[in-house]
Amino acid sequence: MLIYPDINPVAISVGPLVVHWYGVMYLIAFISGGMLGLYRTRKADVDWTSSQVWDLVFYVAIGAVVGGRLGYVVFYNPGYYFLHPVELLSVWSGGMSFHGGLIGVSIAVLLFARRFSKNFLSVADFLAPLCAPGLCAGRIGNFINQELWGRVSDSPWAMVFPAAGPLPRHPSQLYEAGLEGVVLFLLIWVYSARPRSLGRVSGLFLVAYAVMRFAVEFFREPDAHLGTVALEWVTMGQLLSLPVALAGFWLLLRVQAKPDKPPR
Repeated sequence: MLIYPDINPVAISVGPLVVHWYGVMYLIAFISGGMLGLYRTRKADVDWTSSQVWDLVFYVAIGAVVGGRLGYVVFYNPGYYFLHPVELLSVWSGGMSFHGGLIGVSIAVLLFARRFSKNFLSVADFLAPLCAPGLCAGRIGNFINQELWGRVSDSPWAMVFPAAGPLPRHPSQLYEAGLEGVVLFLLIWVYSARPRSLGRVSGLFLVAYAVMRFAVEFFREPDAHLGTVALEWVTMGQLLSLPVALAGFWLLLRVQAKPDKPPR
């Protein structure tokens, strides 16, 4: 059994200035995505400029934060935030939804593609390999915040989270960091190294994320106010992952004439 390390969720505190580790992780996510994007622009077959990469990071940052927060409010706890609307802005304390963030990022990519006259799926395929390190950082932020802990377990690596009580639990945040961060990154990065038909890279990203998230949910404690939402075992995270997987399969299986050529 492991004991949770005593980590202060506040990274920097100088007078009225308070910077939380959760916010730092988001900053790491966007910077790492931008740097990976710059690396991808060095490929001869990628028609992107460095300024466009950072513009995309800006669009994605807005979409991820706004969509992630609103997704959490709508999908996981609408009643609470209806009674406490001021806390809608307290993003540093956690409470972000990947699935809501995915919707926000999709809208941001659509707006970016229109502004720069790019194909939506082309932008999505460029973005997909850049996302996993950010997901890893976000899960580490969850770990530091002592949120989204796992189910009670007697495994040797089970961890006691003080905020969750005295029982040892799966460190499910770290499971997700490893799967959604490391494994997903390697899978999508290697797959995207060769030319693929439009939508294939982002399709694989969606399917792989949905499968990994669905699996980890078996080790993650469901939200106390929600519990399971179907069949006495399906969690909200698993339910929301199903349409993500379906969208990914559609992108992978749809007929394409030639790699990297947008439809006429």
